[in-house]
Amino acid sequence: MSRLVFTPAYQLAQMIRQREVSAVEVFDTYTAQIVKHNNQLNAICTLDESARDRAKLADQALARGKDWGVLHGVPITIKDCLETAGLLTTAGYKPLKDYIPQHDATTVGRLRAAGAIVMGKTNPAKLAGDFQSTNDLFPRANNPWNLNCTSGGSSGGTAAAIAAGLSPLDLGSDIAGSIRQPSHFCGVFGLKPTDRRVSTAGHIPEVPGIPRCIRQMLVVGPITRSIEDLRLCFSLIAGADPRQPEIPPIPLDTPNFQSLRLAWTDEIDLYPVGQTIKAVLQSVAQKLTDSKIVVEQWIPKFDFALAWQVYFALSAYLAPHQQPFNLDFVRDSSSLMWREATAQCDRTLRRRSNVAKIGFSAFFTANLKNYFAALAERDRLIAQMDRELEPWDALLCPVAMTPAFTHRPTGTAIEIDGKQVPYLMASGAYTIPFSFTGHPAVVIPIGQTEDKLPIAMQIVGQRWCEMKLLAIAQHLHQIIGAFQHPPDY
Repeated sequence: MSRLVFTPAYQLAQMIRQREVSAVEVFDTYTAQIVKHNNQLNAICTLDESARDRAKLADQALARGKDWGVLHGVPITIKDCLETAGLLTTAGYKPLKDYIPQHDATTVGRLRAAGAIVMGKTNPAKLAGDFQSTNDLFPRANNPWNLNCTSGGSSGGTAAAIAAGLSPLDLGSDIAGSIRQPSHFCGVFGLKPTDRRVSTAGHIPEVPGIPRCIRQMLVVGPITRSIEDLRLCFSLIAGADPRQPEIPPIPLDTPNFQSLRLAWTDEIDLYPVGQTIKAVLQSVAQKLTDSKIVVEQWIPKFDFALAWQVYFALSAYLAPHQQPFNLDFVRDSSSLMWREATAQCDRTLRRRSNVAKIGFSAFFTANLKNYFAALAERDRLIAQMDRELEPWDALLCPVAMTPAFTHRPTGTAIEIDGKQVPYLMASGAYTIPFSFTGHPAVVIPIGQTEDKLPIAMQIVGQRWCEMKLLAIAQHLHQIIGAFQHPPDY
């Protein structure tokens, strides 16, 4: 194993620029890592055969004194839900099995403009619609810590590739936890930006040719092996975009804090967290207290149950419009709702989740009046979360109720401490509220289970304050220091 495959992207760029290593050498090292490990991980689903030629051009450019940007010559991967010009983009959806876009997604174009070389695409959930990365076109993505476990979804291939050293930097997307849950499951770093901070132009869904309907909650953000790379990537992709005029031209915030006042919780009463995760979070809170950081146990006075309900109602309103409304859509949606409704799990938690009833009720009563009423309720709950977070620099909380679980059909209940928990709740209970309100969150590794599966923590901040949040995450990571890559890679 070459040390290069676990070197952060920003350091690779420095090494290439200073001629310590060539872009071709870095590219070939990652290619060798992919050849060695991807056949069991299925993390990367498409490779760009012309990418090595681009690495050669990067070296030639440096020889002429030309610098392409801060990621000059660094090979990266992109979640297969983001369009890449001239390179197959499928979103794991059969009708797109031969789709080659003419244009990059805005975020992809911005990374290319900074000198990055897109060497391939990472394996997603079908149409970014699951907490596992399975789809109609490629074998399921596996977790490098345990191949019998999922790497998460919908950016599961992304997180697995980063964790296993198949790529130094990747772009994921998140509308319910699809950056954060895979980062937690695979033990890497992830950033979900503020809603509308980063353009989603070129993201699938919607399926190409369908009018844009997803205008809330969906974000694009980086998954990496270092917070420095999160910061660098975010600074490149954030900002106004003519393709999405509602993205405001808000400048990046300046990190500014003399001391920290952090809130933390290991569990919200509605959503019981696995004891191992709670114990690790409690030890983190104690470690931060010992480091003289003000950390207070606290739960927002926020209507989590209502947020859950309105979130899934909005999802049901939008779902039929983001892809063709056909037999496949009806079958997939009905199958998930049936499993959620009939899963053998704790009755109290199943009633609390209630996704099937929420979804079907919203679907059959869908009209503009109800949709606008849901948006108005969302506005009220965003303001409520804003008020609750205002006194704090950040809130520390779980990413999910469980660490990575074994592969299973979508909607099948998940066992947590001997209790069967609804599928969507187990992975989404702690990520969906902050997708719903649009608040930014950074995920950092904080420990492991006895079975050596990663455990991560969500660091949630005030809207539009990503740079401060990343600075806080960096400070906490230096104290906690729990990141490690999986063995045998």
